[in-house]
Amino acid sequence: MKKLLLLLSMAALSASANNFYLTVAGLGDEPDYEQRFTGWASDITKILSTEPNSKVETLTGKDATKVNILAKLTAIGAAAKADDTFVLFLIGHGSFDDIDYKINLPGQDLSATELAAALDKIAARQVIVDSTSASGGAIPKLQKDKRVIITGTKSGTEKNATVFARFWVEAFRDPAADTDKNQTLTALEAFKYAEAKTRGYYDTQKRLATEHAMLEDTGKGEGVKDPGAANGQGLTANRLAVLHLGSVASIVNNPAKQALLKQKDDLETKIDELKYKKAATDERTYTTQMRQLLLELAKVQAGLDQ
Repeated sequence: MKKLLLLLSMAALSASANNFYLTVAGLGDEPDYEQRFTGWASDITKILSTEPNSKVETLTGKDATKVNILAKLTAIGAAAKADDTFVLFLIGHGSFDDIDYKINLPGQDLSATELAAALDKIAARQVIVDSTSASGGAIPKLQKDKRVIITGTKSGTEKNATVFARFWVEAFRDPAADTDKNQTLTALEAFKYAEAKTRGYYDTQKRLATEHAMLEDTGKGEGVKDPGAANGQGLTANRLAVLHLGSVASIVNNPAKQALLKQKDDLETKIDELKYKKAATDERTYTTQMRQLLLELAKVQAGLDQ
């Protein structure tokens, strides 16, 4: 009887908990990056909005400023309780000067030191996903006991644009990411899916990987690409749900949406291939082809946003 009461009380506690999400798409510097960063933010925001007991915030374009980000974090800190979950997703470009990491934003950039200070005021359990270039440089500043840190790169010296964000979003709509098939996507499952997809992307392109995603959730040490018992990483990440997949069944089971998602994936791969060959392509040809690809991508994105 006592065990049953305990289970019921735990279920009630879980049911009353809220999920707070903040997605930030920083500066792209180039039209193709601006469009894709905003598109990824739009995709995941639409998915997250279906999550029960969720409070979803998104900052893109000129609104993704340091002041606005810190204001959103302050508001979440005032509202979130210890049994709530907060997921921060950073998309864009980053930099690292051997001392501190910064995400590139309109106006002033936001440093990892400043971000950590704001996060420390939020009582909720936290999953921080920094998918930007050089994001690995943020781990020493952001790490904290029981805080899940996921980065798109292994260090601050991996400064090329990343594709990890693309596959992190994909994990939220692909049932295959839920490896134990319990209809709950954990931070660990999403990381493993996106990390594997990122590696596969470079293998398929026959290119040397310029990004290596990492996870750190012990509050000490370096991030690892393969969390497990051998390195002690991933336990907290495996306990934190970032999405309940039943809530996005309408997207998963919609053939029209799935066709659009396939088109989007193909277009983004073509854009990456074109950028990779930019140095060897005539400028006029490059501009014409890129403009056409971005136009097609915008049409597909509009279809997904309907």
